[in-house]
Amino acid sequence: MSFLMFLNTDLLVATVRLSTPITLAALGATVCERAGVVNIAMEGIMIIGAFFAAVTAFYTGNPWLGLASGVLAGGIYSLIHAAAAISLHLDHVVSGAVLNILAFGITRYLMVLFFGHPGTSDAIPSFLGDYQFAVPLLSKIPVLGPVFFNQTPIIYISFILVIFLAWFLKHTRTGLHIRAAGEHPLALETIGVSVYKIKYLAVFISGLASGLAGAYLSIENNVSFTEGMTNGKGFIALAAMISGGWSAAGSFLSALFFGFADALQIRFQVFRIFHVPEELFIIFPYAATIIAVAGFVRRSRPPKADGVDFIIEKENE
Repeated sequence: MSFLMFLNTDLLVATVRLSTPITLAALGATVCERAGVVNIAMEGIMIIGAFFAAVTAFYTGNPWLGLASGVLAGGIYSLIHAAAAISLHLDHVVSGAVLNILAFGITRYLMVLFFGHPGTSDAIPSFLGDYQFAVPLLSKIPVLGPVFFNQTPIIYISFILVIFLAWFLKHTRTGLHIRAAGEHPLALETIGVSVYKIKYLAVFISGLASGLAGAYLSIENNVSFTEGMTNGKGFIALAAMISGGWSAAGSFLSALFFGFADALQIRFQVFRIFHVPEELFIIFPYAATIIAVAGFVRRSRPPKADGVDFIIEKENE
């Protein structure tokens, strides 16, 4: 079989679909770290979002309500990280790691509580099938049409968020305040803007985006929730954000690269082009992550105050 036979539109469609949760979480991480808060808790926030999207869709029969529930759950869960890192001044990485571990424990307990067993939930209403929507005219464009304009709801939302956040961070007052909080927080506080509030807002936005990424996994990419279904995508999103230069557009392009690597390894396994153990294909996306970060991390500069604790010292009256 020719090596080029599987390099077709189907591969590009799979690339977009596999990159979507990475894109959404990376966008959230971009906003969060632009405000100076390191967030490695996307993995945990995504699993929380995926679970609550699934359980809400299951009990209501409405995937749209599941989507809203997953996004809101992600935002609320992220506030724990905000409180720990911003108000309690805990190490950002430690706080994020604890939230990741906690999320897996919480969802395992809730699986038994809501579905009566751990592992995988019962089938849930999802966006697969009936909810796929082709944009008139644009979906007819060769190659790009099926890839970008014949997709499901959350994928379209991810495209809109990339454009919106790229504009928001550069051309709105709140966006500029978020960037200032990650570059010169003291200067921002000096002009009367609360750095704490801006950081909380950024972390909450990050949680909403990561919750949306989790909802995608359970109600748009699958028809059920499975424990650990994030499978490292939160950490890959962090790598996408870093290799994308802490920008919305860069994060999106990096996420597409990781999605392509994932789609490629799946097709390698299906077509068995190379006669090597399947385990080698499985590690391909993670190897691509290491290569991308190693190749781009020196060229990109994080915000100056990223991960730096900010404390306002009040004078005793």
